Amino acid sequence: MLYYLFRHLEQFGVKGAGMWQYISFRALLTLVLSLLISMWFGQYFIRWMHEHGGNEAQRDASVDPYGVEKKGVPTMGGVIIIVATVVPCLFLGRLRNIYLLLMLGTTLWLGMLGFIDDYIKMKVTKDGLRPIFKLIGQAVLGLAVGLTLWLSPDAVVRENVTTERKGLESVVVHKSQPVKSTITTIPFVKNNNLSYSQIMSFMGRYRTAAGWILFVCVTVFVVMAVSNGSNMNDGMDGM
Repeated sequence: MLYYLFRHLEQFGVKGAGMWQYISFRALLTLVLSLLISMWFGQYFIRWMHEHGGNEAQRDASVDPYGVEKKGVPTMGGVIIIVATVVPCLFLGRLRNIYLLLMLGTTLWLGMLGFIDDYIKMKVTKDGLRPIFKLIGQAVLGLAVGLTLWLSPDAVVRENVTTERKGLESVVVHKSQPVKSTITTIPFVKNNNLSYSQIMSFMGRYRTAAGWILFVCVTVFVVMAVSNGSNMNDGMDGM
C-alpha cells in the first residue's frame, strides 16, 4: 500500500519518494519491519497462549525422544511467522505483482492448514489433522499455483539470450520483452535453463501444452515436498 502512496507523492516532487521504486530498499524495510513485528507481537502472543493453556503436551519419549523437550512450549507459533510475513508485504509490496500474490496466498493457505492442525491437537486429539488431509491441502495449493503460473497473462519471464563475440567469452543478456515460457532455471548450475517443452518434445505439436502439464505436476511435487520436508526431518509432524 505504501508503495503506491509514495509513487503518487513522487509525482509532486516529494524528496525521497523515488526510493520506493527500488526492490532493495523495500526489501530492507520489510526485513526490519518483520523483525520488529515478530518481537513485539510474538511476546504478547506467547504470553496469551500460556495463559489459555495453548502449550505442547508431554510426548512419549519412546516414540519421540526429542518431542519431550517441547513440553510447555506454546503451540500455534506459526501465527507469529505469518503475521510477521504478511503485514510487511501488504504495507511495502506491489500488490499487483502476481508472484507476491502467489506468495501471500501460499503462506495463508498453509498457515490455515497449520492452524487447523494445531487447533485439533488442542481441542480434539493430540494427533491433529489426519496426514491425508494435509497432503490433499498441499496438493490443491500446488495445483492452484501451477495453473496460475500457466494461465495468468501476468506470469511471464525474460528469457536469456547468449551472444558470442569473436575472441571473447559468450555474453548472456535478457530479451527486452517478457514472454510466456516453459523455461525455468536450475540453481547452482552453469547454463541452467531448463525447458519443459523441450523435455516433452516427443509430443510433437502438443509439446508446449505437455510441457505446461509437466510443469504443473512438478509444482505440485515441490510444494508438497517443501511443505513437509523441514518438519518431517524434525521428527514431529507432517506440517
